[in-house]
Amino acid sequence: MRCPFCANESSQVKDSRPAEDASAIRRRRQCEGCGARFTTFERIQLREVTVLKTGADGEDARREPFDRSKLDYAVRLACRKRDIAPESVDRLISGVQRQIETRGDSEVPSAVIGELVMEGLRQLDSVAYIRFASVYREFSEASDFEQFASTVRDVASE
Repeated sequence: MRCPFCANESSQVKDSRPAEDASAIRRRRQCEGCGARFTTFERIQLREVTVLKTGADGEDARREPFDRSKLDYAVRLACRKRDIAPESVDRLISGVQRQIETRGDSEVPSAVIGELVMEGLRQLDSVAYIRFASVYREFSEASDFEQFASTVRDVASE
């Protein structure tokens, strides 16, 4: 593992433990060159997945490899300043990734990923759900928020 501080390629594992609901291993490492400590995560990857991005005209515009860090960023942004345990967010992200990898398809439309995230956020926190939906569904007016929020209220009251 390359040191992020000095780029030395030799490091020693000081501690390992399960992370993210036992779907990853967290490792504390120490660089043998500069002595700096850093953390790495090791996750199971069931298959290589390509995301089919949808163009503005509704057609598939481009393909790119699935990137967990993009999913992580989007979900954490929606959950920002909410009283949600980081472990719950990690479980949601890992669950979405697992669903994507176990679908059996090597290519997954971005719309499928968005819907999986929305379903997970709907169960986790209604405000984070609305925040994510506002970007994902491209709300352009306040009425879009009002209309969507009314459907969330209906689900919450059931």
